[in-house]
Amino acid sequence: MVKLRLLIGLCAVLAAVVFAQSASADPFEGPPICSSAGTALAGTHGDLTVTGNAYVAKGTTLTVTGNLVLAPGACLDAFTLGTVNVRGNVLVGKGAVLGLGCSPGSIGPVPPCGTTTTSDTVGGSIIANQPLTMYLDGDSIRGSVVSLGGGPGPTFSPYINFPIKENTIGGNLFVAGWEGAWFGALRNSVHGDVTLLHNVGVAIGETGAPDSNEVVTNTISGNLICLANSPAPQFGDSGGAPNAVGGHKIGQCTAV
Repeated sequence: MVKLRLLIGLCAVLAAVVFAQSASADPFEGPPICSSAGTALAGTHGDLTVTGNAYVAKGTTLTVTGNLVLAPGACLDAFTLGTVNVRGNVLVGKGAVLGLGCSPGSIGPVPPCGTTTTSDTVGGSIIANQPLTMYLDGDSIRGSVVSLGGGPGPTFSPYINFPIKENTIGGNLFVAGWEGAWFGALRNSVHGDVTLLHNVGVAIGETGAPDSNEVVTNTISGNLICLANSPAPQFGDSGGAPNAVGGHKIGQCTAV
C-alpha cells in the first residue's frame, strides 16, 4: 500500500521544496536530501566538519578516523550507494540534516539503493542537538543514537520525515522532542533501551488517521519506553509486526 505521506513527500521532492529552498538535483539518483548538491566528500580524513551542503556519491568511500561534525544548518547526503565509515562519533548540530545509509525499506517509493543495503558504520555514537532531521537506514552503530529536540515543527510545509530504519545499534536509541510530519523506528536491532519522549508527527494515512510514530518490528534487548508522544506509537499502515522486547514495554509502547 502506497502511503499518503510518501506521495506527499515525493511531491515535495519533485517540487524541490523539501527544505523550503530552491534545489538543484544531487549528482546521483534518488531524492535530494540537501537543498543543493554541495561538496563531494570522499577519501580519508581525521576529524571532519561539514559546514554547508555535502554528499557522498555512489561508488565512493568516505572514511573519518576521528569525529564527523555537522555544523548548525549543515547537510550531509550519504543516502546513496556510497560508503561512509566513521570511527569516532557523529555530532549533528541545530537545524542540520544527516542522511546516512540506504536500504530497500528507506524513505520514498523508490529509494536509490534498490535492493541493496549499504554498509555504513559509526564506531561511536550519533548525537544530535535540535537537528532538522536525520535519515538513518541500514547503518551499523557501535554506540547509541541520541536526538534531542529539532524538526521544522508540527507542519506539512515543509514535509519532513525522520526515519530510523533497519539499523544495528549497539547502545541505546533515544529520541525526544522532535516535531515534524512523520517519525518512525522500524526493523532496527537495538542492544540497549529504546526511549521515545514528546515526539510529534502530523502525517495522515490513506484512511485519514494519524500515521506518524510508527514503532514496529524492532528487536530490543532492553526496555521500550514511550511517553507523551503524539500520536501514540502505533503500527499505522506500516504492515509491521509487534516489537520483540527483552525487557519491559512501558507507557504508550505497551500497544506495540
